Order: sequence, then C-alpha cells, then structure tokens
Amino acid sequence: MTHANEVILSREIHAKPVASDFAVQPVSLADINDGEVLVRIIYLSLDPYVGSALRGRHMTPQPQPGDVVPGYGLGQVIASKADGFAVGDYVAGETGWRDHAIVPALAMRKVDPTAAPLSTQIGATGMPGLTAYASMNHLAAVQPGDHVLVSSAAGPVGGTCGQIARILGATNVVGIAGSDEKCALVRDEYGFDACINYKNADWKEQLAAVLPQGINVYHDNVGGELLDTALLNLADYGRVVLCGLASQYHADERPAGPNPGIFIVKRAKVMGLVVYDFLDEQQDVTAKIGEWIAEGKLHFVEDRVTGLDQAPVLFEKLMLGENIGKAIVAVAAESV
Repeated sequence: MTHANEVILSREIHAKPVASDFAVQPVSLADINDGEVLVRIIYLSLDPYVGSALRGRHMTPQPQPGDVVPGYGLGQVIASKADGFAVGDYVAGETGWRDHAIVPALAMRKVDPTAAPLSTQIGATGMPGLTAYASMNHLAAVQPGDHVLVSSAAGPVGGTCGQIARILGATNVVGIAGSDEKCALVRDEYGFDACINYKNADWKEQLAAVLPQGINVYHDNVGGELLDTALLNLADYGRVVLCGLASQYHADERPAGPNPGIFIVKRAKVMGLVVYDFLDEQQDVTAKIGEWIAEGKLHFVEDRVTGLDQAPVLFEKLMLGENIGKAIVAVAAESV
C-alpha cells in the first residue's frame, strides 16, 4: 500500500479562493487495477480555470468540501497494470493536487522528456502552449503584416500566443497585463513590441497609440472592459479569439456582453476557443514548440514553489493576479 498526500477543499467557496480554503491530508492508496497506473507526481500546474471550477462556473463538475482539488499534473509511472505504460514512463494528465495518483492509463498522455524541458510539458509546450498555437495558427490564422493584441500577456497562454504570432510573421505584437513588472516581462523576455498596463488611468489612450492601424487579431483571455476596448480598436475584418473570462471568474454578477453592433461595423470574425477540440495535436505541438525553445525563438517563465503544501499559497497568489509567469508546483525530483 502506498502512502501519499493530497490537497482537499476544506470548505465551500463563495468568493475568490485563498490558501486557507484548502488542507493537506495523508491518504493510503489501494492497489491499482487493470488499466491503471500509479504515478509519482513531479510537477503540478496551477490554472485560473480551477478558481472558476471551485465556484461551479466551469464545464467540469464543481468540487465539494473534502474533494481533492482538480488540476493537471506531470509525473513518472511507478507501477502499471496497463498495456503500453511501463515503470519509468513520464505521463501528464488530470491527477488532482496530489503527490501520488492512481489514474486510468487512457486518461494520461505519454511525455517525451527529451522533447522539451520537462516542466514546460504542463506549460509552454503543454496545454497552455496548445491553446496558444490553436488560437494563433488555426483560428486567427496570423499572417505576415498582422497587428496582434493579446490580453493576460504575462501568463503562459498569452505570452506564448504573442511569441507564436511573431514566429508566424506578425508585424506588431502588443500585450495587455496588470502591472509594470508584468509588462517588463512581456517586452523583455517574450519580445512583444509593447505592453499596456491596464491599471494605468490612460491605458485606453496608450493602446490606441501603439496600434494606430487597428487590431487585426485579438486573443482575449479576460472579457469585460478589455474586450470592449479591443473591439473599439479592431481593424475592419479583424479576427477575435475568445479564450477566457478572467473578469467574470469571481464576479458576483456577470456583466452585460459587448454590443453586437461592433461586430457588424467592423465586419469582425469572432471565434470561441476550447482547447479540448485540439488535444489530438498535443504531441505535434509539443515537439514544434520544443524546437522553438531550443532555437531561442520562444521563451518561458515560471513562478515556482516547492512542495505540495505550498500549492494553496501559490494558488492564492494566482487568484490575486500576482504570479509572474506560469504557476507551477515542484512536488518531487524529476528522476529517482
């Protein structure tokens, strides 16, 4: 029998989650059944959608007090009763916030630890990277000459979006972020041409000034006022990819949507992005982005803590928008 630890929801969530909403508890894992693997978790991904899920505002089931917090993990198989999965294999998938997990093998994808830095497989080369690639390459179809705007540009999806847009030939890539520190990261590390701090009083004027030709492509992770402002600056026949609703995740009331008249006036193409539609491309996208990282064309930044017990602390930081880069928990060593 394997002894493990897991993070559970200690009470029902009615507001923005904080560290005290969670507790770490020890558990004893039963023997694995046919078709299952026992995984030693190495890295956990902390993602904004979990905050929404904890309040019943996501497409996944709402966790209840006592339930393990949902989350994506990467780890190494230490026992297997599944064909095609051997001890020592690296895998990624929905594991929850645990240091060991018994999961159906079919719910996990094998990870090539040589394709990219291992931690990026739940970041820039993992699902966030897949989201960014689907947005910029498939839906928006960024072309040479495009002027691209990305919100939440300091995050793993937004930061990767802008860099992929540049690789695809965009002429001008501009980000929106929530602090001067984040904007410095977007410009200096991710290579955006400019970044606007939306907490500045004149941010709307700044945005119009750096995109005088209008916005050909807007990747939206936020909704609300940021989306309204981007639409006003959209070029005719602009493309808008709607990917996230950060402005609504913890609001007590959902705001009214944008005036649909703007879509008509701008002849805009508006597309919703759900990354699950593109999961069959994950392996190829991981390899492609891994090559860009190796070639120095694409950069990633991580906001790390060490130890499962630190997951709630970093998650509170993420919910407050204070993280810089991809929020990730280093649970164990990469190899034993």
